[in-house]
Amino acid sequence: MSNVTLNIGGRNYLVACAAGEEDHVTSLGATIEAKVREIGAAGNNEVRLLLFAALLLADENHELKTRGTAAPASTGPSAAALAALADRLEKCASALEG
Repeated sequence: MSNVTLNIGGRNYLVACAAGEEDHVTSLGATIEAKVREIGAAGNNEVRLLLFAALLLADENHELKTRGTAAPASTGPSAAALAALADRLEKCASALEG
């Protein structure tokens, strides 16, 4: 088990992850930070900001799943890859909550 420190919305979060997953979790954290910056902090508290970022990422994930099932396999991610990504995002969200 390893730990990664993610800086999201100006705060540091220590997140546990499996050994070898550090770069992946760091990359996911950077994606969340980019969404938080896209939303902007004006008038939003930390929880609302993370909620909105999670909703935007979930919407993008949903769009990828929808397109992935309607498009030929060669033009988009596979259903298995999307399911694995969704699982990893849920694990990250759980770690941030804990």
